[in-house]
Amino acid sequence: MRQLSELDASFLYLESDTSPMHIGGIYLFDASKREKPLAFSTFVAYLRSRLHVVPVFRQRLKEIPLRLGRPYWIDDPDFSIERHLAYVSLGEQGTQSGLMSLASRILEEPLKRDRPLWHITFVDGFTLDEDGESGKNAFALIVKLHHAAIDAFSGEEIMGKLLEYTPEPRPITAPRPWQPCPEPSEERVMLQAGANLLRTPLQFTSLAVNAAEATARGLIHKQLRKLPLPFPLFSAPNSPLNRQITANRQIVAKTVDLSRLKAIKATLGDVTLNDVVLGVCAETLRRYLASQGTNMDRSLVAMTPISVRSNSLRLATGNQMSAMLLDLATNEPDPAMRIRRIHRNAVASEPYREAIAADRLTELLPSTMLALSARLYSELQIAQRYQPVFNLPITNVPGPQVPLYLQGARLVRQYNTAPLFDTMGLVIVAVSYQGRLTLNFTLCPDVAANGDSLTELVESSLASIEECALKLPACEPDELPEATSGHTLGDELLTALEGIMQKTLKRFRH
Repeated sequence: MRQLSELDASFLYLESDTSPMHIGGIYLFDASKREKPLAFSTFVAYLRSRLHVVPVFRQRLKEIPLRLGRPYWIDDPDFSIERHLAYVSLGEQGTQSGLMSLASRILEEPLKRDRPLWHITFVDGFTLDEDGESGKNAFALIVKLHHAAIDAFSGEEIMGKLLEYTPEPRPITAPRPWQPCPEPSEERVMLQAGANLLRTPLQFTSLAVNAAEATARGLIHKQLRKLPLPFPLFSAPNSPLNRQITANRQIVAKTVDLSRLKAIKATLGDVTLNDVVLGVCAETLRRYLASQGTNMDRSLVAMTPISVRSNSLRLATGNQMSAMLLDLATNEPDPAMRIRRIHRNAVASEPYREAIAADRLTELLPSTMLALSARLYSELQIAQRYQPVFNLPITNVPGPQVPLYLQGARLVRQYNTAPLFDTMGLVIVAVSYQGRLTLNFTLCPDVAANGDSLTELVESSLASIEECALKLPACEPDELPEATSGHTLGDELLTALEGIMQKTLKRFRH
């Protein structure tokens, strides 16, 4: 048995009818170099031979009665690959837009909890348009993987392991022998849950002992300073994106050459490629919201996940990430200067040097409490009544820069989706592959209207940044405005935590 971390379990508890918590991928393959089209049966045989590289593909959840503890991953004794696969043919008249519509409907459906949390739909019979050429011999994979099992970074690693790096099809070997471990008895599960509960008071006792060695405020300050929060919570502006979502989904994507982004980086000087990507997203969002009649006097705030995977211990699954809140400077009219401001904001938060793994932040906050807090945040409509914590998530995932293949069919394009949360009607995932970067917009069309316009807005935004970058004079870092500070919600939270800590210490003294 392998128990889920608090962070992994929280994605299970956050799931609802309108918020399925899986990561999605749409992978388009050009099979024109094959002698004959790739049959679905061949794909099934190929996948069977590769299951051993991703153990979680044959593991399901084992819940603990009464939710006395986090679930476990256990081998599924009833595993059948057929329960995780589907075949769809769009016919010879199928188009890429039809494929995206199909993917939107498939990705709206939550994964079933009585089996390993993944599903792949093999889509045949659509026309692949690439560089002005059309080829009917194409197929696609629509992949769903639950966020409790992977994050966006490990998801890319999994697909890299399942695919091949050579255009010559490798012989499909027989599956490796696999014998599932026996399912643990209810008695063992309850004993393990009891042992975990006994360890919990020891954690709080240890926390109190450490607190006694310093003043309460000093200890809390020490911990809060590690959090990458460069400005007050609930300081993000209200926007049309932060309303209650429905179950409807729409996938919009735009691909650009990485060389254009690298040229902007070289022109602007002391910025990173990630800053440029965020700058393109910010300008696109600014133009989109302006078209919706939104006041852009206040800057949007993004939540940007950061992988904190160790180079010496890289796990293929699970969530190993931190996150920072980043001011996108959308109130800056010059899109090139905005990228410099984004860089300044990112450096000020120091997330890359002192990023704390998110599962460590949840060590003393049970996943059930985290999920309850998120539900209350949604049901009490805090984002609408007051202000949201952030306006949208933006994730930038580096992908392979060499071509990938599946039995001689070349992966030519991929689109990636991420879960939408209540009051978060849009999420952006940027993924690079073979010298190109795709900006993927997963949105709820009932919240983010006219989402199709985002593709044109990306192109016009990038062109505007290129033009403004050439006109922008050199700018030293100290010329940029300093972040303002003052009494914030964080100060009030600090005072409240100090009082709680002092009361706790008094009880231990008596």
